[in-house]
Amino acid sequence: MIAVAIAILLGIIAGLFVPYNLSSETLPYVAVGILAALDSIFGGIWANLNKRFKVVMFISGLVSNCLLAILFTFMGNKLGIDLSLAVVVVFGVRIFNNLSSIRRYLFERYYRIKKRKQKYIEAAAVEEDDEN
Repeated sequence: MIAVAIAILLGIIAGLFVPYNLSSETLPYVAVGILAALDSIFGGIWANLNKRFKVVMFISGLVSNCLLAILFTFMGNKLGIDLSLAVVVVFGVRIFNNLSSIRRYLFERYYRIKKRKQKYIEAAAVEEDDEN
C-alpha cells in the first residue's frame, strides 16, 4: 500500500511540474482515463481495508479500466455517439459505491474502538471501586 501511495504522489508531482498541452480532441480521452484511474484507486483502497489487496490485480485493473474507458470513448466518437457519458456514469457510480463502503467501514471501525475503550474504562472503574 505504501508503494501505491508513493506512486500516486509521484504521479501528482509529475503532473504538476511537467508541461503539457491538451487539445480539444484529446481532452475527453484524458478525462475518462483519469476517472477510470480514480475508480481503480478507490477500489484498491477498499480492497486493502478488506485485506484483499494485491498489487498485480490493482495494476492490471488500473491499466485495463483506463484502456477500456478510452476505447469506448474512441468508438463512440467514431460512431457519432457520446459513449464517454456512459463511461462517466459507470465509473462515477463505482467510485461513489467504493467511497461509501470505505466511509462505512471506517465509521464502524471507529465506533468499535470507541466502544472497546469505553468498556475498558468501565472495567477499570469497577476494579478501582472493588479495591476501595
